[in-house]
Amino acid sequence: MIAWLQVCVQRFARRRLSRLRVDLPLTLGLLLLGGVSLIVLYSAADGNLSLVGGQATRLLLGGLLFLLVSHISPLMLRVWTPWLYVGSMLALLAVAVLGEGRGADRWLDLGLMRFQPSELLKLTVPMMVAWYLHPRHLPPEWKDIVVVGLLIVLPTALIARQPDLGTALLVMAAGTFVLFLSGISWWRILSLLVMLATMVPVGWHFLHQYQRDRLFTLLDPESDPLGTGWNIIQSKIAVGSGGIWGRGFEHSSQSRLNFLPERTTDFIFAVFSEEFGLIGVCLLLVLYAFLIGRCLWIAMQARDSYSQLLAGSISMSFFVYVFVNGGMVAGMLPVVGVPMPLLSYGGTSVVSLLVGFGVLMSIYTHRKIHR
Repeated sequence: MIAWLQVCVQRFARRRLSRLRVDLPLTLGLLLLGGVSLIVLYSAADGNLSLVGGQATRLLLGGLLFLLVSHISPLMLRVWTPWLYVGSMLALLAVAVLGEGRGADRWLDLGLMRFQPSELLKLTVPMMVAWYLHPRHLPPEWKDIVVVGLLIVLPTALIARQPDLGTALLVMAAGTFVLFLSGISWWRILSLLVMLATMVPVGWHFLHQYQRDRLFTLLDPESDPLGTGWNIIQSKIAVGSGGIWGRGFEHSSQSRLNFLPERTTDFIFAVFSEEFGLIGVCLLLVLYAFLIGRCLWIAMQARDSYSQLLAGSISMSFFVYVFVNGGMVAGMLPVVGVPMPLLSYGGTSVVSLLVGFGVLMSIYTHRKIHR
């Protein structure tokens, strides 16, 4: 009797999950990461429930969009891609006129909430590149590479002008991943890298002074310990003081004593490291590795080039977010304002990430339909 009930419950659960159109392992991993985010944020914000509630609201909104997008077929996403790309570009142009932010024009005030259009480009740029390459012969020839380059460079330049160099580089990486996954030959990759290297002196000329200072600070943060080096030094102290087992929940001295800047956003990983130590960090990285691996597995299951390229780009972009923020917090990469995905407090970034996972879920649930 008990065995029969177990079978009935399992069948019922499978039917409900199939209607929800979700991949259970990926969904459970995202739920676990969201729960960790709320726990760490509560400590980093000194028990500020309004901040935790705001993050929970954004996670809930992102979760609803995640489920909604998962029901849209990749074919429909491919049809809508040019319009989504143009719409996000228009929103980006609107930022130049109506934008606001701390020393930069990055957000649009919509009354009820502030909206950061550049976050949309992290998804619409790889969608557009995949849309362009889908009907063409792969690997792409030089003429297609030039067109793809323009599709990537235009939004990247607009975002960098805000200025938001960190997001601009992530958008460029997302589009470049699609090109790389399209099977572009290694000699073409080397040629593009050489051309990019020749542009470095030109790019250096257009950097703002604070952006140059961040690069110099990476090499020698102790040269200005109370100025540009403060963030990296305090973050490294927090990470190191966690030891093997950590100081314990709500016992981060760097956060409690306000030494650690941006402790709920860009440097929340440092708070986590101090409170939960090396063991906690390893477990969190295992969770991230599981999510990335599952996303790549979904990309491998896709049945058309558009879905494969897009899913692969989303997966690799998620890896880059984790790698860049982790390297930044550990003092191995310059401070570029990239939050730890789904762990840091955020608005548009949290929602856009979950929408991206919804696209992956759509690709997974429609994988049996070959178009």
